[in-house]
Amino acid sequence: MLRNALTRISTYTKRRVLTSLSLRQPYCSNGPRLTDSTRGVKVLYDGECPICVKEIRFLQYLQKHRPAKIEFVDISMQDYDGRKYGGITYEMAMEEMHVIDEHDKVHRGIPAFTVMYSTVGLGWLGNFMSWSPIRPLLDRLYAIFAKNRLKWTGRDACTTGTCHKKQP
Repeated sequence: MLRNALTRISTYTKRRVLTSLSLRQPYCSNGPRLTDSTRGVKVLYDGECPICVKEIRFLQYLQKHRPAKIEFVDISMQDYDGRKYGGITYEMAMEEMHVIDEHDKVHRGIPAFTVMYSTVGLGWLGNFMSWSPIRPLLDRLYAIFAKNRLKWTGRDACTTGTCHKKQP
């Protein structure tokens, strides 16, 4: 009986939350716009970060069945040139997640995840992450992760400025 009640409550709560989230527009930063207008979303990621690579592989899998195009750009590649991506340097991209939307607007941090998830069909997750009651918490948690991810993934040398791009 308790199990049925909890199931009904959780279903009702989920429906209410999703309904309320669908009425809100996802938060997007007013970042710099790119000069070269291209179609599709560009996700800048650290190809040397095991956590980042796992997430990118999952998103690539989801993208296979979506009409929207995402270009995944590995910033750790030797030929990465930030001038092609809104002036986002390697150092800037290493500090936090950057996504460039189809309108050439640059999004950083949690708003970047919102755009990225919405593009691969996880708009509900992007909307949830932008929901005002939890957004400040996610911002703080992501800031902690972004600051410590190199140390947590065994790349302490990168935190002292000696991190190098992949060799060709």
